[in-house]
Amino acid sequence: RSGKLTPTQVAKNIIAMLEDCDKSTPPLRAIVQWDQEQIMLMAEASTTRYRNKCTLSCLDGIPVCLKEEFKVVPYHHRVGTVYLGTKPETEDATVARKLREAGAIIIGVSNMHELGTGTTGCNPNRYHKIPRNPYKPNHFTGGSSSGSAAAVAAGLCPVAIGTDGGGSVRIPSSFCGVVGLKGTFGRISCHGSLPLSYSTVSVGPICTSVADAAIVYSILAEPDPLYPYGLKQPKATLSDMCAPDLKGLKLGVDWTFFKACDAEVLSTCEKAVEHLQNLGASVVEVSLPEMEEARVAHVICILSEMRDFLQPDFNKHFHEMNLETRASLALACQFTALDYITANRQRTRSMRFLQEIFSTVNCILTPAVPSTAPRIYESDLLTGSSDMSFTVRSMRFMQLGNFTGIPGLVVPIGYSTAGLPISLQVMAKWWDEAVLLRIGLKLEQFRDQTKKPSIYYDVLA
Repeated sequence: RSGKLTPTQVAKNIIAMLEDCDKSTPPLRAIVQWDQEQIMLMAEASTTRYRNKCTLSCLDGIPVCLKEEFKVVPYHHRVGTVYLGTKPETEDATVARKLREAGAIIIGVSNMHELGTGTTGCNPNRYHKIPRNPYKPNHFTGGSSSGSAAAVAAGLCPVAIGTDGGGSVRIPSSFCGVVGLKGTFGRISCHGSLPLSYSTVSVGPICTSVADAAIVYSILAEPDPLYPYGLKQPKATLSDMCAPDLKGLKLGVDWTFFKACDAEVLSTCEKAVEHLQNLGASVVEVSLPEMEEARVAHVICILSEMRDFLQPDFNKHFHEMNLETRASLALACQFTALDYITANRQRTRSMRFLQEIFSTVNCILTPAVPSTAPRIYESDLLTGSSDMSFTVRSMRFMQLGNFTGIPGLVVPIGYSTAGLPISLQVMAKWWDEAVLLRIGLKLEQFRDQTKKPSIYYDVLA
């Protein structure tokens, strides 16, 4: 607004940085498709709007990227594979269209775990390769919105859009030390993203700060006639988000569940809960019933739905898929219709339990992920990584939100002794993202410092 900098200058910096991170050793692999001409066109249009004082929104001129799961003109809609998106896209997903209408500069599409089937972000195929964690390049970013989190953490853009069916926004955000919001199921339109699992996936922003996440959420969250699941929703608000304290808020914690994480993660998360208490919130002990049943039922739902949608691909493109994807889809073949029906009965039970819990507390707190980002081994670069026990563990605190559709926010709160980010998760009742953002703003104050990642680009320099 002051005119000291223009979107065009920022765009030129970003293009130079995208060229640099493709050539660096190891390459960052956050953004996998980008087009200099497209970036400059959007930036120049925004610069003109600033000059004429007629900007479109708070996001005008702001660089953003979208996960490759979304259709974005003119990029290939590959969804992390080598066989999809053979032709450039001619139609935008709803979120891409809304970002354009807000004046944002789409700098490209970001890397992802193949077909969203894992939580490491490891994708060894020729179009994608393995995105690196900006804090420690020999560690994974987390997945499946791997490149989105890496791009934000590395400073390439302050906003990225991901999808979350089993933690796919929140896990990479946690591993890369940025803010990740999974909206209530249906809150932000999924139209134009590959419908891998229609009952568990929500869309959400990955940002450098809670305030940024609130801005993006307020622009994207509304019914979309093209996305029936989100048609009936209350208006998105940011009420009380900037309240000076947390007085009157009740934070629910199931301590047995909360403590199932690494010692370093636990001690940082416990201190963050104390910090929220000091701001006037009260901590209420709650019991989350049937969590093991909910965990198994979530896996049955998401894998059955993905298997159903990807059945033709599994038959036709089996040999072009990563080994890990084949294993996951082969496992999904073992579930029966009876399993799927029983899992959905469990969903009804779990939602009812949550309804009761949210009548007594405003939110539920958990660590985001039980551990910090895992190491990348040489073999992962060639054949990929398949570690079922890690996948299961990394989704531990995530699945409840996906299974029941409640919103969740992860906020970085500190670092391990090895310098890897640690985050806390806040979940609230359906459509109550406002309380998450209010608590999230206060959580940010707990982190006494933000360490600069070892891969970092200053796009304003």
